[in-house]
Amino acid sequence: MLEKTLTGVRVLDLTQNVAGPYCAQILGDLGAEVIKIERPGRGDDIRDWRPPEVGGQSATFLSLNRNKKSICVDIDAPDGQRLIADLARTADVFIHSMKPGSAEQRALGYDDLRAANPKLIYCAISAFGQVGPLKNLPGYDPLMQAFTGIISTLGRDGDDPSRVSVSLIDMGTGMWATLGIMAGLMSRTQSGHGMRVDASLMDTGIGWMTVIVAGFLASGKLPRRLGSGVGMTAPYELFRTADGHVFIAAGNNRMYARMCEGLGAPELVDDERFLTNPLRVTNRDVLRAEIEKHTTKRTTAENIALLRPTGTPCSELNNVAQMVEHEQVKAAGMIVSLPVSAAAEHKVVALPIKANGARSTNMAPPPELGADTDAVLKALGRSDAEIATLRAAKTIG
Repeated sequence: MLEKTLTGVRVLDLTQNVAGPYCAQILGDLGAEVIKIERPGRGDDIRDWRPPEVGGQSATFLSLNRNKKSICVDIDAPDGQRLIADLARTADVFIHSMKPGSAEQRALGYDDLRAANPKLIYCAISAFGQVGPLKNLPGYDPLMQAFTGIISTLGRDGDDPSRVSVSLIDMGTGMWATLGIMAGLMSRTQSGHGMRVDASLMDTGIGWMTVIVAGFLASGKLPRRLGSGVGMTAPYELFRTADGHVFIAAGNNRMYARMCEGLGAPELVDDERFLTNPLRVTNRDVLRAEIEKHTTKRTTAENIALLRPTGTPCSELNNVAQMVEHEQVKAAGMIVSLPVSAAAEHKVVALPIKANGARSTNMAPPPELGADTDAVLKALGRSDAEIATLRAAKTIG
């Protein structure tokens, strides 16, 4: 079962915002013990990213921090740094999102920590990576969408550029970091040694551009901005209907012929302008107009009712509310309950993988700031008196 995959694995999470917390949440969903280390008095920045909020808590924070403990430690204080180093001796995984060099300045770099714990999987998440002229600059999801060229491909020619609305790069970086950590844990079972894993927002953004970069390198031409379409196949985009839009993806000749059958447009099958995918791509604007002569005569639901029986891939254009309430989404179990204080009916998105037909059942609510500080430090061997002294010095919260 997924929730037992990483049972016995201890993770120290020194990250904040989106990418690192998402990585650590995935590990927690898979059964790891995740200790989130936050700043005393303030915690992770996204605790204050509200509205929207649920019971006075940031909805964003609640979506990225389930299955974790929270302790408050000032990592700028020497005693705080020693606490983190002591915890790292007990950990399997250490994740941080400090800018390159910052962990090393605090004696929390890979070489520092592996000296006492050679089996440690150490993951550093950064904006631009650990090398290069921009390595010390901060970075955020939309900023990196701009830098890596993603925004340059969005919208239609003549429109203002716009970002992908979801945190594509942040959450993608969290996924890549998770993959690297899992690879490190697997490698450790064979070698007995830990591993350093590096993940960056820039690398993730460039990675998502793989197909588009390949097209540019092959042709020397910048991609057109095609709205909902793609550059290498057609029809493969949204088409207007009598009451909205329908997405049709007919990526080969067989599917194209089925689409024409479903729409009642047999004349388009043998039209010399559309006989092959390269011709359809070249003549995509004319093809779109021809298809919309048929789709606009019917509602979205009517178009789908005609297309799906032919095997043509198609979809309505859902908004978020429609997606969440769709019977397919409910059947998949992707929206799950996560009761939190003051919101017993709170729901979140589940881990989007299954094992043997089941999702992870780990659903501990995100922690209150510093809720586990004393318990974690006592387990580390600190006495009540030592904890009181550290709290009086504001080293812990």
